[in-house]
Amino acid sequence: MKKSLLAISLVILMSHCTRIEDLKVHRTTDIVGLATPVRLQYDSTVVYLRDYFSDVSAIDSVFVNNNRMTIQSEDHTFTYYSNPSDPPMMEMNVWIDSLPYSIPVLGSRKMPYTFRFDPAGKTYQAVQIKGSLNGWNPSATPMEFRDGIWQASVVLNPGIYQYLLVVDGLEMLDSANLEKIDNNMGGFNSAFVLGSINDPLSPQLSASSVEPDRIYLASENPFKGIFIYWNNYRLDERWVRTKANEVEVTLPAAVCSEERSFLRAWAVNDHGVSNDLLIPLKYGIPIQDAELLSRTDKHRMIIYNIMVDRFANGDTVNDRKVPDPDIHPKANYFGGDIPGITRKAEEGFFEELGVNTLWISPVILNPEGAFGLFPNPRSEFSGYHGYWPISFTKVDPRFGTSDDLKTLTRVLHDCNNNLLLDFVAHHIHLEHPLYKQHPDWTTSLYLPDGTLNTEKWDEYRLTTWFDVFLPTLDLFKPEVYEMLSDSAVYWIKEYQLDGFRHDATKHIPEIFWRTLTYKLKQHVMVAENRDIYQIGETYGNGDLISSYVSSGQMDGQFDFNVYDAAIAVFGRETESFERLNSTLRESFMYYGYHNLMGYISGNQDRPRFISLAGGSLGWDENSKLAGWTRDIEVGDPVGYKRMAQLMAFNMTIPGVPVIFYGDEIGLPGANDPDNRRWMKFSNLTYDESNLRQKVKTLISLRKNNLEFVYGDFIPLLVSDEQYAYARTYFDQLSMVVFNKSSEQQTIQIVLPEKWEGKEYYSVFGTAYDISDGNLTVILEGNSFEILSIEK
Repeated sequence: MKKSLLAISLVILMSHCTRIEDLKVHRTTDIVGLATPVRLQYDSTVVYLRDYFSDVSAIDSVFVNNNRMTIQSEDHTFTYYSNPSDPPMMEMNVWIDSLPYSIPVLGSRKMPYTFRFDPAGKTYQAVQIKGSLNGWNPSATPMEFRDGIWQASVVLNPGIYQYLLVVDGLEMLDSANLEKIDNNMGGFNSAFVLGSINDPLSPQLSASSVEPDRIYLASENPFKGIFIYWNNYRLDERWVRTKANEVEVTLPAAVCSEERSFLRAWAVNDHGVSNDLLIPLKYGIPIQDAELLSRTDKHRMIIYNIMVDRFANGDTVNDRKVPDPDIHPKANYFGGDIPGITRKAEEGFFEELGVNTLWISPVILNPEGAFGLFPNPRSEFSGYHGYWPISFTKVDPRFGTSDDLKTLTRVLHDCNNNLLLDFVAHHIHLEHPLYKQHPDWTTSLYLPDGTLNTEKWDEYRLTTWFDVFLPTLDLFKPEVYEMLSDSAVYWIKEYQLDGFRHDATKHIPEIFWRTLTYKLKQHVMVAENRDIYQIGETYGNGDLISSYVSSGQMDGQFDFNVYDAAIAVFGRETESFERLNSTLRESFMYYGYHNLMGYISGNQDRPRFISLAGGSLGWDENSKLAGWTRDIEVGDPVGYKRMAQLMAFNMTIPGVPVIFYGDEIGLPGANDPDNRRWMKFSNLTYDESNLRQKVKTLISLRKNNLEFVYGDFIPLLVSDEQYAYARTYFDQLSMVVFNKSSEQQTIQIVLPEKWEGKEYYSVFGTAYDISDGNLTVILEGNSFEILSIEK
């Protein structure tokens, strides 16, 4: 039936394509994928044209807001200098062969702010501030003592900022500021709020309806300007008509020639820029059935994160522990390998769970010996995790062979799944042949003052060594970044991989990421006509994280700020949903509403959330030491309910959900290496099976309901213990409701009039009532429900 409807729609659309004025487009595209918006900085912004265009020499001219830009010939960049009179949104027109490409330009929301600390009559030699406003680097923001006050001037986006003072070398809370936020590690950070993340009077766009050749949009608030793009072309008044708060978009004939293309939209008024809309098209038809999506549609990805050595042992012949008695068994090889993952794929494990993308830990060759040291209990470590490379191209035989990796890729692709490989670009191991041949290709282990440059995560983030046996590659040198980017391209091409998870992204200069992405576009995305997804790992503020997310670098990064807020709110009774909602909305400001950021259930460097939520592991204890010295389990079974809430949240917000292996059953653990236990496949307890079934339901809901993939995000209720939001996409609508109280609660939500009179179903069977414009749902303690419109 669905195929018949699609065929009919295609016939209708193709007939309209022959009679509507066409959009003039380039014969061959010069931009790979959708061009990400240029996000302007406060004063000036350098735009790298090679981030967008495969052949920058073909560019005739560039205009921003109708002003011609001066292009620097040596690096094909231009600098845009912001002006207070700039509108909140503009566009960049890049002319090639007498036709313009159009790229959105979003104005900066940054504002000057003076931070002040009153010492209350006390005398200090030096006062510094470290926090999310400066990447937790106290030397980044000098403070001066003037008029009896310590102060520093900064330029910041609206948002919530956490910080500590460093007073004469000692960290402390700001005694003059009563606002503070739990840091999830047994302490607190001082905090302040700057400006407003969302102006309630700014436009709120939604996709309302579809006709065979038209798409209709609507806004909750009036708008003064509308920006509609098909792929990388702006649609003007020939195709876009506005009336009051409605927009009618007529599709040009050019849309019919593309199997997959996209319509994007923004609206503006005096209060700011709206949320963005993203509507996928199949040969010009707006997709309204998730079955029409494929594994190359990145927004539909659900990633399952596997540590190869700890997942499944498919070939005992390659088992080989490091024979060193100084290595604790937890820090040695367990025997998991690539054939083990392949076997689980062939058995249907991933298909039955519902995930469609695997991210596996590095399988690059690692050293044979023991390195590093944990003091108590004393243990050295093996390279079981894969992050100590001694080669750029060889598969570690303890994980399998090159043929094993090719087989895994083939099996996954046959199941319509993607494979992402963890790539280590920041460092190599001392035993790597490159270090022996070119020690000058790494940064110095010592700082100018003679102290070790190790674990200086923020102060020297681009040069610091992670340990004394892991030299940091000097990726500012062309000979280094050219060589390493070639190696990365080799892995993608040789093993037909679908992308990378990039380790330690913020510790690597942007020139490497730009070089790598440019090569991937040239040699894979264009030459082989296939897409690549790249996601990075960066701990830091939104400014730092987003600086690596663009057409020329990453598709996304892991949003650790949302993760930290989520585990605090779902795991601790004292934390309010206000914190989570504010953090999430702040992420939308940086990355957009249709971002490709990763939203994790956990990862290899953090304690398992379920052990924190169940109380077996204390929030304020040393989680690494706990994993070495005592048996960490779940604790109170409420941990399973809280884990289910975190999963429900990740599966229903914009972005890409990421499941750390075992989180779907509540695998417990403290921090590394205790959080890297053997995966458990059988003899599940009732609580483990129940959690897994909920996760399966959530994954299915995510994949098969387009409102969760391409829909808007609309908060409905935000309080200390209850949270509700809606996701809408044309006539598809779901509402997600949480109750983190330990007690049953009756929750009432005022519904927009247009949502009344529809038939809803309760995904998890909770009773509800809709009457007099109100939704009433009774939720048990630590639970959630999802109400979706019957299809």
